[in-house]
Amino acid sequence: MENKFQSAYQEEQHRLSLAMEEIDRRLERLRSTPVYTGHDFTEQVLESAREEKRQALAKSSQEPYFGRMDFDERGRGQRKPLYIGKIGVEREETSAYPLVIDWRAPIASLFYSFTGGEETASYEAPEGTVEGLVYLKRNVVIRKRILERVADTYNRESDEPAVSDEFLVYRLGENKDNRLRDIVSTIQAEQDQIIRAAKNTALVIQGVAGSGKTTVALHRLAFLLYQYKDQVSADKMVIFAPNHMFLDYISDVLPELGVGNIQQSTFADWALGLLGLDLPLADPTETLSYWFESGGLRTESMDEAPGRFKGSVHFMKLLQDFVERLEPISVPEGDFSPWDGAVLSRTEILNWFNEEYKPYPLAKRKERVLARVHRWIEMELKKSPSAAALKERKKKAGSREKAYAKKWPQYDALTLYKQLFQAAKGLPAEAAAEMKASLPAPIFKATQSDLRSQIIREEDLTALVYLHVLIHEVESSQRFDHVVIDEAQDFSPFHIALLDLFVKGHSFTILGDLSQGIHEYRGVHAWEEMSSLFAPEQTGYFALTRSYRSTLEIIEFANTILEQGVRGGITAVPVFRSGDPVRTVSYDSSVREESLLTALKELSSKEYRTVSVLTRTLKEAVELHEVFTSAGLDVHLIDGGKKQYEGGLSVLPVYLSKGLEFDAVIVADADQDHYGERTWDAKLLYVGCTRALHELWLLHDGPLPSYVQAQTE
Repeated sequence: MENKFQSAYQEEQHRLSLAMEEIDRRLERLRSTPVYTGHDFTEQVLESAREEKRQALAKSSQEPYFGRMDFDERGRGQRKPLYIGKIGVEREETSAYPLVIDWRAPIASLFYSFTGGEETASYEAPEGTVEGLVYLKRNVVIRKRILERVADTYNRESDEPAVSDEFLVYRLGENKDNRLRDIVSTIQAEQDQIIRAAKNTALVIQGVAGSGKTTVALHRLAFLLYQYKDQVSADKMVIFAPNHMFLDYISDVLPELGVGNIQQSTFADWALGLLGLDLPLADPTETLSYWFESGGLRTESMDEAPGRFKGSVHFMKLLQDFVERLEPISVPEGDFSPWDGAVLSRTEILNWFNEEYKPYPLAKRKERVLARVHRWIEMELKKSPSAAALKERKKKAGSREKAYAKKWPQYDALTLYKQLFQAAKGLPAEAAAEMKASLPAPIFKATQSDLRSQIIREEDLTALVYLHVLIHEVESSQRFDHVVIDEAQDFSPFHIALLDLFVKGHSFTILGDLSQGIHEYRGVHAWEEMSSLFAPEQTGYFALTRSYRSTLEIIEFANTILEQGVRGGITAVPVFRSGDPVRTVSYDSSVREESLLTALKELSSKEYRTVSVLTRTLKEAVELHEVFTSAGLDVHLIDGGKKQYEGGLSVLPVYLSKGLEFDAVIVADADQDHYGERTWDAKLLYVGCTRALHELWLLHDGPLPSYVQAQTE
């Protein structure tokens, strides 16, 4: 077996040398070609293509490929070694296959979907289904032009058993830094199916913690740009993430895949930009403090929370009804007279508003009617009997036209939202009473108070954007080709229904984990709340159950919390990567800080790049940060205000850790006083435990929650 390995390594080393020679030669030729800076359009296009090739070859020159597949296509009778890389590289001479095949190409799908066996393999190409035999699947690790590893995951001609997980386990065992990385060399069959799904589909992906759902979604964007390059563009795609730090954490993946210019935003930032509001958004830490900090563990039903109501499709329909009720009272009473003796009847103005401009939304209808009134004035002015009369009429018409325009309602989203929460002020009494009765009294009162104080909360933004759409429409420049929503369990059905107005062909990738739904006061409790917004043929559902993040020990420990504490959800199936046992360490309250400091020092002394201490509250995180820094440790405090995740040692409240990963995690105060017996508490602890890749410690003073299994040393 050793001889076979040496032979394979030598073969791949020779092939790598040849590939790099060709890539270097072509790159040098392109770099030696003078850059065109003139104004000839044809030459500009050619220079743009050359620069694109320069950048692609420069990336390929360091790590040209990561896999090899020997494939014999039926009817050709010739076994071909195909090399798969992040970026395709064509051969200089005419050949059936490129020097490196782009991982997104149809034939490359075989590298991910074929998992072994003697049967014929197939893939879908533009010309139809292509069948053949796979003889070899080989993973290679190349870093900075050096061949580091060769691993065969399938060999038809070998007596040795397939080791499909060996390379995966090797890659998973690598320590984390402060950025999410691409998984292009280890994409699994079930992930590849999602990545290559049809564009015009609202995909809902339920993925257990560590299943790679975020990375899969980012790779899906890269695939869509490759597969549908004539239909989509990067700058018309958007990723909505929960916060700025998460956006920073994922920021390297797309550039590593050779994809740029994709919009990345929080929903709040996008909404505020579209609305152009001058008012600052209320600090979201107030809401987080209400729900998560000590003393803020509310007992009211999550369904009664303002975020749940304002995120409902029912509220969306209520807003639509409100705007429709405004139409009949839009045109001011009375005729319009620009000067004595000239009259434009309200009947004529109503005809323009209700008939000629009916297809337009309210704000545009008002704009077009007032423009029509202005043109009518100009035509009437031409009938003036003298220059003096013309001058006098112009003066009067100007002031009266301005006064008439002020009689019209003000159509902007914030004004209408305030009007709704002023008991639908302006509507007929009966209609106003109906609108007020449809709003829950506590929510009506609280929102009315906020708006009077010029306070806008995140939960109000969906409604404000929808009101903007109802009165202005969606401009073509505002439409997306594809929308990715990460941590979608924290979004509402209203969010999805609204964004569907901004995306072409219901093209969504909606991903999350209901078991990590710690923001139940605003998010969904079941995926049907979102999928039911689309026709059955417009949506698809995938469940990713395999967890690639954590060791077997950590996953099994977290699964117990899910089974006994959450009592629902999908448990994770671990990749067999064993590590240190999970540790539950009891300490006396008098030595709490010393115990946590000792634990952090011990873990940070190991060869880990990222270690975190997770607290139940932000207050506790701030206090521990002072303890750790006073002890001379360089520890970052993550408090929700940071826009960058800096890696290294961190302390943060558990509710801010969702979406992040750390080599080792210490859960502070994992006792019943901090994590009670409610489902919500169990979800919080589940989130904390599943942040750990290699090592997990739970320190506690007092008894553990019933759903946590104490671990003996």
